[in-house]
Amino acid sequence: MKKLQLVTKILAVVLISAIAFVGVYVQEQNRMENKVKDYQLGMNVEGARVITLTVNEGTEEIIKDPDGNIVTEEEKQEGVDYTTEEVPINEEEALTTDNYKKTKQIIEERLKRLGVNDYIIKQDEPTGKIIIEIPEDSQADHIVSNISQVGKFEIVDSKTKEVLMDNSDIKLSNVLYNQTQDGTTVYLNIEFNDAGTEKLKNISTEYATKEETNTTTNETQAEEATNETTDETTEETSEENTEEEQKEVALQIDGTQMVTTSFDDVMENGSIQLSMGQATTDRDKLNDEIKNASTVSTVLDTGNLPVEYQVYGNEYIESDITTSMLIKLAMAGGLVLLLGFIVLTIKYKKLGFLASISFIGMAALYVLLIRYTNVIITLEGIVAIALIAILNYIFNYKLLAEIKKAEQDEFENSVKESFKKFFIKIIPICILSIVFCFVSWTPISSFGMAMFWGIALMILYNAIITKNFLKS
Repeated sequence: MKKLQLVTKILAVVLISAIAFVGVYVQEQNRMENKVKDYQLGMNVEGARVITLTVNEGTEEIIKDPDGNIVTEEEKQEGVDYTTEEVPINEEEALTTDNYKKTKQIIEERLKRLGVNDYIIKQDEPTGKIIIEIPEDSQADHIVSNISQVGKFEIVDSKTKEVLMDNSDIKLSNVLYNQTQDGTTVYLNIEFNDAGTEKLKNISTEYATKEETNTTTNETQAEEATNETTDETTEETSEENTEEEQKEVALQIDGTQMVTTSFDDVMENGSIQLSMGQATTDRDKLNDEIKNASTVSTVLDTGNLPVEYQVYGNEYIESDITTSMLIKLAMAGGLVLLLGFIVLTIKYKKLGFLASISFIGMAALYVLLIRYTNVIITLEGIVAIALIAILNYIFNYKLLAEIKKAEQDEFENSVKESFKKFFIKIIPICILSIVFCFVSWTPISSFGMAMFWGIALMILYNAIITKNFLKS
């Protein structure tokens, strides 16, 4: 029975190790996709995307009708004398140091909301130029294309272009989902503040769908035979009651129209849901719609930029640490561990072999823990991972030494003594790692997080798994 339990434990370690070091692959649209979460690599490991934003000093052409109203190219009519003007994209009074600083703060908040934890943002205050460094990963292009978006939200009259609501009326926004037989539909939900809720109620009342009020002719003809006066009055009313033209509003961001709609009912709940696409069962398409909706939500919640910027530079800076160097480093670390396992096995025989198997299981759980706790792997984080491996090896070595010296019935006491001696000594390291977790500088926080989760796992794993391995 004990042999069966031991074999089961070893197989469990092999399974966890396969998941951690190889992955779990599932076929997705003619390709194999690893379902195990990938590592988050820092800029000094994966490389950095350097984005340079400068104040947009360009101009734009506007079209005005004879009354001075701005119209679009599609709204121009034949026979009307229109004039065109070149106006600066940024008004002169908006180009102030305070607005430059506010723009930087908004962009930094957007980076955080978009899940970019490892970034550097600098600004030249006299010119307003902003330089951003972010990790070179799958999100980099998406961030570049959206980070400088002004985020000017407006609800306007479709015909007159009168602005009915803007950013000042928004309380918050989020992403909603609706599942039907056709698939999942993604919605951008915009909630308005008290003033915005009242405005939306008034707008939806004014722009609500009008019902036709045409008079029924059958009743008119019936009354015509008995009452000529009533007939004449009814005919007049019929001629006056014509169908009113339906008024519509357009919701737009940065001048781009997202949807044109009318209101069937009065909107009293103070929120609007915008569909980001049709219902779909395609996972990639759904993820893209969720990403786009989340980005728009981030832009709306962080506020519109007081100054419009343009992407002046967008370049990739390769890390000094290449992929081949990381592979060589991992292979060297694995070779050192293998030699260490051989030493344990030679010196402590069966106990040394079981401690080595248990060590591999802890290493597998550790790399999974790092992935799913979103630890950013920097060079400093790699050093912390190596330190955890060294500390765990030292603990196992000392634990085996205590067990070997003890009698058979003193196993529990020798284990407790080993835990007590070792973990009291590393208390300063534990405290330091916790402090480092709260440092805003990514390399230091990476070291702290990797150490914190490593020590926590080392204590629990050895107290439960390694102890049972050796006891069996």
